Amino acid sequence: MTPALRTERLEFTPYRPEDEDAFVALLRDEEVCRWMGQERSPEADIRVLFRAILTDVYPKRLFDVWGVWCDGRYIGHAEVKKTGNVDGHELVTALAPAYWGRGLGTEVVRGLLRHAADNLGLKEAYGMVGAENTASLAMCRRLGFRHVRDVVADDGAVTKMLVISTADAARPAAGPVHRTESLAQEP
Repeated sequence: MTPALRTERLEFTPYRPEDEDAFVALLRDEEVCRWMGQERSPEADIRVLFRAILTDVYPKRLFDVWGVWCDGRYIGHAEVKKTGNVDGHELVTALAPAYWGRGLGTEVVRGLLRHAADNLGLKEAYGMVGAENTASLAMCRRLGFRHVRDVVADDGAVTKMLVISTADAARPAAGPVHRTESLAQEP
């Protein structure tokens, strides 16, 4: 079951039904879609995806996925899941544009890395970042991610595959990550 986590400023909580509109708004935001390297999906499709998190992902324990909160406000989305690109786990994050540039992305990634190491026993984690996403690539370099290879899509878009050792991940700045009891709904 996806545990609730806490860092210095952030709470990572399993999604609840009442979080659906916030999730949809985040994944419908044009800037978020652009930097995640995806087309803007119809609202109905994102609602189906959200409901699948509640009805499939959590009950079947497929992977860990959270809403990210700061001062009681929904600010983003985070996941740790197996990746189809390599034999390993990928960190997935998305923050609402209003929260960019405050160090919160770094704190989210550090929290995920600590969870991956301490709770999942992972030795390394991967990230996929669009080649044009200079801010996220700079953050990844500061954290210690290393370039593995470029992945080129059919349309020519380039995504950088990055890897980091969870043992080498910078820990102090975000404070400890605390695992709390899971808030996920059981069916």
